[in-house]
Amino acid sequence: MALKKTAAQMVSEARARIEEIDSIEAIAMLDDKNLQFVDLRDPRERERTGFIPGAFHCPRGMLEFWVDPDSPYFKEVFAQDKKFVFHCASGWRSAISVATLQDMGFDAAHLKDGFGGWEKAGGPKEGGPEAGGKAEKP
Repeated sequence: MALKKTAAQMVSEARARIEEIDSIEAIAMLDDKNLQFVDLRDPRERERTGFIPGAFHCPRGMLEFWVDPDSPYFKEVFAQDKKFVFHCASGWRSAISVATLQDMGFDAAHLKDGFGGWEKAGGPKEGGPEAGGKAEKP
């Protein structure tokens, strides 16, 4: 069965219309109190590799529901007057996610090269194997 559109095409189309932030720029923004990183990866990914300090964890499957103030699943973190930067492992899920949020009227950006790029650029992280697999802050 041939797809009408591939996942790679969806990512490419999303990236053409959303704000992308590279890892070096994002690392410099880490201490900005007006910015909130949001981690879309699943809990197992966070346990395996760690996470950006202060990042709010929002599993990809709950994103639209947690962002929508009319949803019974709404999370107050998304009501804050902050810049939101979403990320996943490589930037594919976050690109599509931010395009979806843009369609909903929620302004956001994404980490272009994902958590993998963050690590390669020397970005700080918490959790992961060196922290005993704990994925959440104490």
